Amino acid sequence: MSPPARTIGVIGGSGISRLLAGDVVATHPVATPWGPPSGPIEERHLGDLRVLFLPRHGPGHTIPPHRVNYRANIDALAAMGAERIVALNSVGSLQPELPPGQFVLPEQFVDFTRGRPTTFYDGGRVYHVSMADPFCPELTRLAAATGEEAGSPFAQGKTYVCVEGPRFSTRAESRFFRSLADIIGMTVVPEVTLARERALCYVCLAMVTDFDVWQPRAVEAEDIGRVMGQNAERIQRVLEKLLPKLGGPRTCPCARALDTAAI
Repeated sequence: MSPPARTIGVIGGSGISRLLAGDVVATHPVATPWGPPSGPIEERHLGDLRVLFLPRHGPGHTIPPHRVNYRANIDALAAMGAERIVALNSVGSLQPELPPGQFVLPEQFVDFTRGRPTTFYDGGRVYHVSMADPFCPELTRLAAATGEEAGSPFAQGKTYVCVEGPRFSTRAESRFFRSLADIIGMTVVPEVTLARERALCYVCLAMVTDFDVWQPRAVEAEDIGRVMGQNAERIQRVLEKLLPKLGGPRTCPCARALDTAAI
């Protein structure tokens, strides 16, 4: 049997592994110049598609967002041949029209992280990649259509503000972020920027798990876990329909991201 023709990466919480179709055919420990990724990479085959799953926070969710080795994670998937990355992220809502359980496809991000390595190019050859449109337009269109097909439509055209974590926002911060963005999370940056530096397509499938603390009720971790559990079957249906659509050649500009980025 010939190997699958295309390879994609999936990044998400450790619980996402059980939501993916197909059996694990191999588990790969990977070494990178940036150190080890968050965990071994699980390989599945879906027809002509090779799916590589990487738990962002490590097996058992042991790595906080500010300690994730994002460079190693993206580099490991790229080295194993991934051309596209589907990232799953839990987020808080900054707007009343995005309640818990709503799926969101962010179009832009605002970065409030600090201290995280954000580039592969720390010296020597320097690339200034464009992040004007940070998420792959082709993957975003496919995800939006798939959400409708699966009965779980995504809110589109939204902005994700990424904060350092692992703590949640103060009420003053939350009110401030509402003027800038629609959803808030801790993991999209620098994941999306590093994917662009490796000329990979990247899409964020975000699930709203709570209203941030601009609402009277404080955010509790157990509430987030409950909403994620309640919506696991919905995101599973989206993944089952979306991933098989990603086996074709890329037609977006992501693969050419470095062509004009060097000075």
